[in-house]
Amino acid sequence: MKNNLTGKASITIDAPASKVWEALTTPELIKQYFFGTEASSDWKVGSSISFNGEYKGKSYHDKGTILEVIPNKIFRYNYWSSMSGIEDKPENYVPITYALVESQEKTTLTVTQQNIPDEKMKAHSEENWKKVLANLKQLLEKEPVSAE
Repeated sequence: MKNNLTGKASITIDAPASKVWEALTTPELIKQYFFGTEASSDWKVGSSISFNGEYKGKSYHDKGTILEVIPNKIFRYNYWSSMSGIEDKPENYVPITYALVESQEKTTLTVTQQNIPDEKMKAHSEENWKKVLANLKQLLEKEPVSAE
């Protein structure tokens, strides 16, 4: 099976890249916009990253490895989801890239997900990312966010 589809979602947030970056790498904030998921990592290249939570009454444990970190610009990791129904082996891990571009105090955040097996999963993935990004935008534009 050739997994060569790429899903993409993008949003412009009325916040500087540093605020968006903070939201991408702070577990307490991630939980608020990412369907209540518990993220865990030290956010360094080569380190593990995990996402645990419940989706539609089913608990999940997603995990991966951080591939690239350029603060306020690029955050890239690969991951495997326990809900995917596919075997936990390296070729089934999906690369996720968050790219941030700041312009005039606004940040355009684009999420790219590679290695998607089919069009149906690509559409599902893009829908999910659109929801996550909309939640993130709402969170960051609502009030000044602080992790203290």
